[in-house]
Amino acid sequence: MIHLKKDHEIAAMRLAGGVSSTVLREAAAFVQPGISTLEIDQYAGERISHYGGKSAFLGYRNYPCQICISVNEEVVHGLASGRCVQFGDIVSLDVGVRYDGYIGDNATTVAVGGCDPAVQRMMEVTEKSLYEGLGQALPGNKVVDISRAIQSCVEANGYSIVREFVGHGVGKKVHEDPQIANFDDGSRRSPVLKPGMTLAIEPMVNLGQRHVEVLEDDWTVVARDGLPSAHYEHTILVTDGEPEILTCPENLPSEPRES
Repeated sequence: MIHLKKDHEIAAMRLAGGVSSTVLREAAAFVQPGISTLEIDQYAGERISHYGGKSAFLGYRNYPCQICISVNEEVVHGLASGRCVQFGDIVSLDVGVRYDGYIGDNATTVAVGGCDPAVQRMMEVTEKSLYEGLGQALPGNKVVDISRAIQSCVEANGYSIVREFVGHGVGKKVHEDPQIANFDDGSRRSPVLKPGMTLAIEPMVNLGQRHVEVLEDDWTVVARDGLPSAHYEHTILVTDGEPEILTCPENLPSEPRES
């Protein structure tokens, strides 16, 4: 069942989006050659607490980290460890924050001191596809319109869409209805978009083939061919007109409060 958010819920989600987007930006700026993914995770956790939030991921289905950190061929759900990132790596950071009972969920991919131009272009196309999909989050459209826009952008540029993992509704829970595939899955029952829907749109794009597998840690998803992957995400609100991005630093609460 899709839950349409009321005004007070939307106000709370703006605050959660403000915290999660600010922490994401700070964590991205913290990434540098020689730093471990565990240090990045600890830093992000400290910043979440600083703003009065809690990690939406820590403990969720027993996930053991504050945020998801995925390096190079790791697509999503990477685990923090003593591994140090190096110049030329790309790092996906996925930050979910619970604040005032609601969740803001967003992700970005950063190059560690720079990267191969071909990989940089894949990152740019992935981010572009996010905004192409977001632009279709209009009342009266269907979820599949978001999916098609993402797919069209990615495949027109020669990249592959990960199909096993999708975007989703978000609110009091990390994952709510509806699911938002990043490709047209052929479903004839795609939900109609209505004002009050809050959605996490998140294309995951591989430089090579689309096929992925989960490592023995039961979390980390990797591109099977070992080539790099990028991931971008925003939490958005469907309105009476253009969609509103909730995960933006302008929504950061002026005074943190207990979450």
